[in-house]
Amino acid sequence: MIKVITGVRRCGKSCLMQSIADELVESGVAEDHIIYIDLDSRENRKVKTTDELENLIDMSTPADTEGTKYLFIDEIQNVEEFELPINGYRTDGGWSIFITGSNSYLLSGQLVTKLTGRYIEFEVFPLDFAEYIDMKRFLGKPVNDLLVGEFTEYLTLGGFPKALEYEGEDEKRTYIKSVIHEIFEKDVKHSNKIKNVSVFDAVQTYLINNFGAPTNLKNLLAYFNDVEKIPIKRETLNRYIQILVDAKILYRCSRFDLRSRRSLIREEKYYLADPGFYFAMNTDARINYGPALENVLYLYLASRGYELSVGRIGKLECDFIARRRNAYAYIQVSMSIADRGVEEREYRPFGHIRDGYPRYLFTLDPLLQERDGVRHLNMASFMQDGGDLI
Repeated sequence: MIKVITGVRRCGKSCLMQSIADELVESGVAEDHIIYIDLDSRENRKVKTTDELENLIDMSTPADTEGTKYLFIDEIQNVEEFELPINGYRTDGGWSIFITGSNSYLLSGQLVTKLTGRYIEFEVFPLDFAEYIDMKRFLGKPVNDLLVGEFTEYLTLGGFPKALEYEGEDEKRTYIKSVIHEIFEKDVKHSNKIKNVSVFDAVQTYLINNFGAPTNLKNLLAYFNDVEKIPIKRETLNRYIQILVDAKILYRCSRFDLRSRRSLIREEKYYLADPGFYFAMNTDARINYGPALENVLYLYLASRGYELSVGRIGKLECDFIARRRNAYAYIQVSMSIADRGVEEREYRPFGHIRDGYPRYLFTLDPLLQERDGVRHLNMASFMQDGGDLI
């Protein structure tokens, strides 16, 4: 099986793949059995065709190497129709192949049609909260109160590993902006013909600024055409949103009706691949805790293999339905339920769920309560401890 490592740019895919290669050497694999090729490096940037890629692999492989050879290729999407030579090496036998790519359209879309059943995809996410704290300690950065100061900073700055190396907020914001620009230049422009970049930027900025909000395509069209006076067609808007999802800037969270047990097409929500995207696009550093908490919980659970959707129960909404294999969990998210009215609002959807799957309420409250069989958890503690639902 070809091992495909995907994820948004600069989330750590290359480091993960290098770590796999290092562990193989530590386990006794000879170094000349490991062929590591970075197609983004200066010496390999001109490798664009399948013939050039095959020549590079063959030149990098010592002659008469016996036993399994381990082929690692970073940023494979730089080569058009890369599936052909990769599948060729796979069918030759004697190769264990690992590839990375930043764009799910370039990878999953083409691989599904040309390498069906011959690969497995592993998605890498930016740092979760526990990893964020570990990375700060690794870099010798001061770590403050975990459940207040550090978690608030994480909600703002996000989990791009490289961003932690910078000291000031302006430097961090500049770095994350450069990541967004790099995604556009290397992923979006490479595979999509965008005629009007300014309109695409307007759509991208709007969705980043309104992450976690219900998004209706009809209302979005009206906003751009009537309010912003930006002419855009439905097909174009839908295509731009899909490009942002394919580039892993956004994750789409669809709605699921608990009564009919069917997915709903309209009013989906979009979450950011990293909270730092919002921070980088805005000078206002204040946190909108509702969507921010939903976003980091979405990423945390998705990284642990959960499929997530927004639950609808009649006119009520459950923030998330999390499914892994054949088990479910129902989730509400709120900054606090210290106010009695907020508490009643957050518990209300749980009262309309008739099955026996677990129910969770995540807040930042230091004092927790048990009520109606719902587990009330502090989100920062849950993530710091590596908590799980099922």
